[in-house]
Amino acid sequence: MDFRKLGRTDLNVSSICLGTMTWGEQNTEAEGHAQMDVALEQGINFFDTAELYAIPPKPETKGRTEEIIGTWFKKTGNRDKVVLATKVVGRSVQNWHRKDGSDSQLSRTQIMEAVDCSLQRLQTDYIDLYQIHWPDRNVSSFGSVSTIWQDVERVEDENAIHETLEVMQELVKAGKIRHFGLSNESPWGTMKFVQEAEARGLPRVQSIQNAYSLVNRLFEVGGAEIAHREDVGLLAYSALAQGYLTGKYLNGALPAGARKTLFKRLGRYETDGGQKAVAAYCALAAELGIDPSVMALAFAHSRSFVTSVIIGATSQAQLMTDIGAADFKMTAEIEEKINQIHLQYTNPCP
Repeated sequence: MDFRKLGRTDLNVSSICLGTMTWGEQNTEAEGHAQMDVALEQGINFFDTAELYAIPPKPETKGRTEEIIGTWFKKTGNRDKVVLATKVVGRSVQNWHRKDGSDSQLSRTQIMEAVDCSLQRLQTDYIDLYQIHWPDRNVSSFGSVSTIWQDVERVEDENAIHETLEVMQELVKAGKIRHFGLSNESPWGTMKFVQEAEARGLPRVQSIQNAYSLVNRLFEVGGAEIAHREDVGLLAYSALAQGYLTGKYLNGALPAGARKTLFKRLGRYETDGGQKAVAAYCALAAELGIDPSVMALAFAHSRSFVTSVIIGATSQAQLMTDIGAADFKMTAEIEEKINQIHLQYTNPCP
């Protein structure tokens, strides 16, 4: 397993990160524990979760994934072997995250409540990487994934970025978190966090967790340069386009137990161009004799601006296939074929 530096910290994280959002919904506690056992055996030291999980988000399963990780820590005593990342929700009308029933936002009060609840569920004293799940700002779409700018009004009670950083500083000083990261953020937002931290002596953003895949390479447009120049590496999620790049949904297939079959909430990957792109990438994998999952994950893994690729699996077989992608070497010839498809179907699933 390859290890890479997390931002400008002293932490080295595995280039494959174990994603956990299915635990407590599609996966049982026992299955979650088994996945963590296997991941650790395979050299993965980086786990990612969120107070929101399991997915899809709903009051009944909120925090359940963190609880499963917490019971595994208690059972195994392996907390010190894991670099643990979790997230606080951004602004939304979801009113089940806070005890008083408020809509979520990144106020000091809400962040403080969120981190304490996460620590309790995770059965740990500290979080290695605490991430903002999505912005507090009123943005045109879900963080940086929109390709169409729409004028948006600034919300009256928007929490300023420097105020959020001041809360993170409090949490670092209290020993509750070690480092701070972003998720679903834009290039402007990322640089604003960097600039405010430098100007005010506040905690520096160490990573950004955004969607990145063969059908969504938008991070390359603005985020990649920030990653290189500012050491804010990408934690790439949805590298398999929520399962589409495995080929399991080709020709309208609906496999039993698959996320689309169960929840019907994958519209982001169901554009006309997206379907054609997925078919083209799967055809290329077949031509090359490669598992399409391995090709898609290996592509993300090979990018110089990527710190770690987050994988998620509902079965041990899927987990082992995904972990194995780290050993696949992306050649110039394969990359050229991928880029030819990319030029024909450019970012169809932002």
